[in-house]
Parts: sequence; C-alpha cells; structure tokens
Amino acid sequence: MNYATQYPSGNYQRTRTKSTTTTAPTIRRVLTMDAKSQRHKRSTERQTEICTHSNVTNGFLKCGFLPKLKTTQSIQDCKKTAKTQRDFYKSLSQLAEHYGIEPLQTENYGYPYNMVLAMWDAENKLKQNNINWDNLRLVQDSKKTFFTSEERYSTGTTLYYIPVVPLFQMLHDPKRKKTAHLLVSVCSYLYHIAHIPYYSQENSYLYWMYEMMNDWVEQDDYTEETDNCIAEIVKAKWIGERIEQKLFNRINLQLFEQRLNNLKTRDTFDLECQKVACDAFALYSQYPYESIFRNAPRPEEDPYTDENDSETVGMEKYISFIADTTGWLYESLADSINNEFNEYGAMEEPTICKYFDGSNITQTNLDFENRLFSLLDELCTLLYDYKTTRK
Repeated sequence: MNYATQYPSGNYQRTRTKSTTTTAPTIRRVLTMDAKSQRHKRSTERQTEICTHSNVTNGFLKCGFLPKLKTTQSIQDCKKTAKTQRDFYKSLSQLAEHYGIEPLQTENYGYPYNMVLAMWDAENKLKQNNINWDNLRLVQDSKKTFFTSEERYSTGTTLYYIPVVPLFQMLHDPKRKKTAHLLVSVCSYLYHIAHIPYYSQENSYLYWMYEMMNDWVEQDDYTEETDNCIAEIVKAKWIGERIEQKLFNRINLQLFEQRLNNLKTRDTFDLECQKVACDAFALYSQYPYESIFRNAPRPEEDPYTDENDSETVGMEKYISFIADTTGWLYESLADSINNEFNEYGAMEEPTICKYFDGSNITQTNLDFENRLFSLLDELCTLLYDYKTTRK
C-alpha cells in the first residue's frame, strides 16, 4: 500500500543522488547508499603478447601516471575552442578563490586534456577541503562554459525521529525533573525554530502513519494482543498531545539560558544532557531563525536536471518528533515506513548548488545542518538510552 499517494506531506523536492533506499533503525547509523559503478567493456581485439624481464616489474610499480582522458559530450561539441578554454579557466579561478584551493597549472597541455586534468585536480582538492562537497560539473550553455559545484549533507538512511515518551517519563522522575525541563527547552527550539515536524499535527507524515496503524488494528480480527495494541496507540496520542502543549509554550525559549546555567549535574547522564543543551543553545543563538528545511533541494535551483520528483524520500518523512522508538507500535510503524521507502530511489538531503559563471556566488554553507543533525543524533540517543535503562 503506497501511503504517500494518499497522504502527501511537504513540498520539498528531490536530491540528485541515485541509489536503492532502505531505512535504518532510528539513529543507528548504516553505510550510505552508493551508486553502482560502471564497468569498462572488454575489447574484442586481442593484444599482441609481450614478455617482459622480471627486473622491470618494480620500476613499473613506482611510476606515476596522469589521469586517463575521458572526453565529455559538452567538450567534444565545443566549436569555439579558444572561448571555451578562456571561460573554463576564468570559472576555475573563481571556484578556486571561493573554496581556497590552488588549482594545478594545466594551460600548457593540449585541448581538451588540459581541461580534463584541471577538473580532476580540482575535484581531488575539493574532497579534502570541504566535508560537504559532493560533485563538480562543467556546464556549457549558449553563451558560456562554467562550473557548478554541489554541497550536500549526507544523511545516509537514518531516521531522525525524536521520541517524546521518554521525555514525558523524565518530567515525572523526581531525580531528572530539572534535566527534563532543560531538554524541553531544547525540544521547544527544535519545534518552533528548526521546524521539526510533530506527529500530532495533521500535516505531518507520521500523523497519517499513526492513523494507518490505528485503522489496521480496528479492522483486524480481535486477538489477545488487540487490547494491548489499542492501548499503546491511545498512549502515544495522549502523551503526544501533552508534550506538544509544553513545547508550544515559548516560555521554554525564554528560560533556555537560565535553565542551562542553573543545572547541577550529578552523573554522566546529566553531563550528556548538558552538552546537548549547550550545543542546541549555541545553534539557537547563532541561527535564531533557520529551519532544518532551509536547504531542502528544489528543482528550480538546478535547471540541468531532469529527474522525477517521485523518486526521492522527502526530508519531512525521515525527520520528526515521534511517540516512542521502542515497542510494538514503533516496530510496526518502522516496517511500514521501510516498505514505503524501498519504493524510492534516494533520500532528499540538504543541498547547496553554486554557479561559477561570473555572477555573485552564494556564501551560504552547511555548517548549520552539520551541527543540527549531529544534535538530533545525540538527543535521540539520550532519550532512547533513558527509556531503555530506566528502572
């Protein structure tokens, strides 16, 4: 059953990475999705057999070789060679200045090898210079030739689902009440400012997934487990509404710094909560109006792609507050989400595309996303650990 078609959520568009998609356990990292590499076709013409002396083998291994020339259609079709090369090096200079790299001098090599070699060198240096750099492309339109560079935060196949049941339990734990209030401020920042979807809201993806779970239980034949399943769904809705009422109150943002300064840590768990809160407050102070969806990819930002919007999982589907990440309800929910996501080809991820065509270059980066996703990771782990270790 394809629930995305019945309950669409969010207007965020797709990324350009192609791969098979599966979900991972919430905040339990797995290997990222790699596109399959293409194999070179084997030549049908046999090479002449040549025997070499054994003493030249080591010399061969010590040799270094320039990258193999692989021409592209845009370069092959270029008729105005001089202008193409002039545009190319002008764009390369702009790119190098922006990223702070020193390009390899390749002007003395023949065309088009000089351009291919320069691109190969730039890509290697960008990989080392920028942790979010994803790909470099050479674009040729009717007027000029220029580079585009794409920066992307890789989320892998992680579900960033923040459980609120452990927070509710912590608020009723006398030993953790002050720590819980501090985490309420953290979650209130994520709710109001970062705009993390909440599963009790009808426009959220998880709202309809919970509704689907409820419908399935009501329509299935009654068994010994039916009452327990219904009780778990009711509990998830009841706690969700009460925690959302707390997060909705902006007093939590006003008291954020005060709660952080007044917290007296007693053990390792308190220290970890304090660190998460410090990171969240620093992010809130530096980026007081930034949403997690600020760099969600949109097709109008890149006119050089023709991929189908339906082939990607929107960010609003794998980032959200959730009732819990343990128990029957979550396991059933995760199975349904996994089945749906398997129908897609990629995960939508925060992306910035920069054009080095002589115009002003956007100075934005993914520092906010790097820190925010790390914060979500740590917060989800803390709440999960509290729930599973609580006596």
